[in-house]
Amino acid sequence: MNELAALKASLAPRGRRDGVAATGRLGSGAFWSRLGTRFLPFADAATDDLPLARILRLSLFQVSVGMAAVLLTGTLNRVMIIELGMSASLVALMVSLPLLFAPLRALIGFKSDHHTSLLGWKRVPYIWFGTLLQFGGLAILPFALLIMSGGGTGPMVVGQAGAAAGFLLVGAGMHTTQTAGLALATDLAPDHARPRVVALLYVMLLVGTMISAIIIGRLLADFTPTKLVQVVQGAAALTMVLNIIALWKQEARNRAATAAREVQSAFREVWGLFIARPRTMRLLVAVGLGAAAFSMQDVLLEPYGGQVLGLSVGATTSLTALWALGMLAGFTFAARRLDDGGEPHRLAGTGGVIGIVAFLSVLFAGPLQSVPLLRVGATLIGLGGGLFSVGTLTAAMAIADDTSTGARSGLALGAWGAVQATCAGLAIALGAFVRDLVSTTAVNGGFGSTLAGPGTGYAFVYGIEILLLLGTLVALGPLVQRGTTTPVSTNTRFGLSEFPI
Repeated sequence: MNELAALKASLAPRGRRDGVAATGRLGSGAFWSRLGTRFLPFADAATDDLPLARILRLSLFQVSVGMAAVLLTGTLNRVMIIELGMSASLVALMVSLPLLFAPLRALIGFKSDHHTSLLGWKRVPYIWFGTLLQFGGLAILPFALLIMSGGGTGPMVVGQAGAAAGFLLVGAGMHTTQTAGLALATDLAPDHARPRVVALLYVMLLVGTMISAIIIGRLLADFTPTKLVQVVQGAAALTMVLNIIALWKQEARNRAATAAREVQSAFREVWGLFIARPRTMRLLVAVGLGAAAFSMQDVLLEPYGGQVLGLSVGATTSLTALWALGMLAGFTFAARRLDDGGEPHRLAGTGGVIGIVAFLSVLFAGPLQSVPLLRVGATLIGLGGGLFSVGTLTAAMAIADDTSTGARSGLALGAWGAVQATCAGLAIALGAFVRDLVSTTAVNGGFGSTLAGPGTGYAFVYGIEILLLLGTLVALGPLVQRGTTTPVSTNTRFGLSEFPI
């Protein structure tokens, strides 16, 4: 990389002396660069060493992760229950299996930080094997599901074991690929460009999710078992293609990484040092509370619009689109704000405040029968979630830059991902369970005639989310740096009073 930079530097003066033609090419390039920076939200994420085309190519691993998430939590979830007639409880158990690997993201990140490779790579082997796991899981899933539903040949237990293995493999692959991929992006991006690069990667995750949902939905509009096999295995093949393109010539080979280290700290020791600092533990608590708060309503927003406000399927689907637009706006604003020197903890706290307003809007939309208020709430949920995600992830990256923690980017980002994914998944399951329990009790008159309706269960869940966001602000408050350099002391009072207004 140093030799390449020196070569570029030696060639730059020669290009300027080549006359009018070279000057014209440079002027034209500068014009398009300024135009892209002005009108494209993340065009300014590029640097001389990490151009935009390379960032976009690297971000393809996020597209493959988004596609797998759509298949697991959306398409296959619905197909197994409705088209294949499986038990909803069995489907819920299968879909939750990938969460078993979420807590291991910190270990995966740590291992990629210290990986000894014969080829001189740290991140590439983990992304590659994560891709293979994802491919293998998607390759066997449709056949296992057909056996489970009675559409294939073989005992039911074989189909159940195959489906469980498929979901586990896809989950392990997604978590491994995403953890090592984010760590690689952090390694490649200079310090000042990291917030924009990270925000761009999450925009690509959102784009991949949305595009995959549309395409897969259209392909399976007329469902047949053959089409299911074709779509899922096509997604498996596309995962390999996208991730190979994403990895191509991204990580430079390092000869020092080929030598085995005589003394290497154990994960337990490094993890102990990492979480021993109060600011680190407080950040992880805030990440967990915030992720749970923003995720608990993921499977309830559209049913709420349909059951409480009487919206059509098309109208409730538009709520998801508004949420996605809000999320995109949050990613964009967060990248801009952090690039201007914004404080990441304060930005995450702003997302939490917006989230409280969002859930209050959704909560009051039911009694007021106000569809516009519900749409505003859906948009603000995405906006607040985007600000919170980018803010806390940037703060985790800053912890990796602090050598006193003993952590590197893989461990820090893995810890963030482990807490975020685990708490979000548990919150989704808990939210659905609480809604069912409270709504059933309310309809049966357990809370009196005033609250005897299905909306009571939804309102209870949204109230829990507001309380979780208040707890998130309490955890984030002492972390916010006043001014530019002086951090808030962790020995001061613990509470909302420490959160700067």
